[in-house]
Amino acid sequence: MTLTKMKTIFMGTPDFAVPTLEILNEHTDLKLVVTQPDKKQGRGKKVVFSPVKDKALELGVDIIQPEIVKGKKFASKIKEFEPDLIVTAAYGKLLGPSLLDVPILGCLNVHASILPRYRGAAPINHAIINGEKEAGVSIMKTVLELDAGDVYLIKKLEIGKSETAGELTKRLSQLGAAALLEVILNFENIIPVKQSDDNKSYASQLLKIDGKIDWSKSARQIDCHIRGVNPWPGAYTLWGDKVVKIHKCEVLNTDESSAPNPGEVIEHSKSGIDISCGKGIIRVINLQLPGKNALTAKQFFSGTRVEQGTILV
Repeated sequence: MTLTKMKTIFMGTPDFAVPTLEILNEHTDLKLVVTQPDKKQGRGKKVVFSPVKDKALELGVDIIQPEIVKGKKFASKIKEFEPDLIVTAAYGKLLGPSLLDVPILGCLNVHASILPRYRGAAPINHAIINGEKEAGVSIMKTVLELDAGDVYLIKKLEIGKSETAGELTKRLSQLGAAALLEVILNFENIIPVKQSDDNKSYASQLLKIDGKIDWSKSARQIDCHIRGVNPWPGAYTLWGDKVVKIHKCEVLNTDESSAPNPGEVIEHSKSGIDISCGKGIIRVINLQLPGKNALTAKQFFSGTRVEQGTILV
């Protein structure tokens, strides 16, 4: 089968999935895009489309947004398109057995981790939070168990020293699309490899509370945490009764001795706010007060002072 005649259906939702959608639209006969239902956001409850829907509209591809994708009813609808292949990328819902049986060549998933590490919803965040040196994408066969299918291809890259989850997501989204194209170009010649259960782990969806900084951890761990939850849910700490968001920092000191008062402001200047951690010192260089815009330390100190000895919790 030539690639341009391969009938495909794509299922995805966030920004990470957009490059994969573009690859399928360019190189295959893309019949349909399936994405999550529109959501209402903000005080005005404005209807917001998913990034995948926005791109599909731009490309002129048919779109459906079902509430339920498990069961024979949805599978029967998809079967009408006679797909050779279904591809998913961060769609957000598990597929049922009826749907998995529809495409002739099966279902492939573009997953942002080096499987079997970080199965689940937030692999990029957890990789950075846990201080991993590299990240990657896996092209795998979709099965009923979450991210447990046989793997066709893994591509890796190094995580930048100051890279955030948002920045890494952009790079991995492009890597994932390229990896998928490589797989479908050589589909008949690639033998998928069964995942080992020895090194598997799960990366659960982050909650807002996961953004709270634990100053008793080391400076390295806190730096990884701040980068790993950027842009969402965002790192924050409490300054009195104020919730202060911290967008960017740097590790100044990794002294292994424990600080007497983790979370204490030990020095402040236009360069940043130096805070003691369980081990080492971290400098906050971009932060945000409630109801205000994000500021550099220099901008912050033009209108606000944080006294030395202040304890952040």
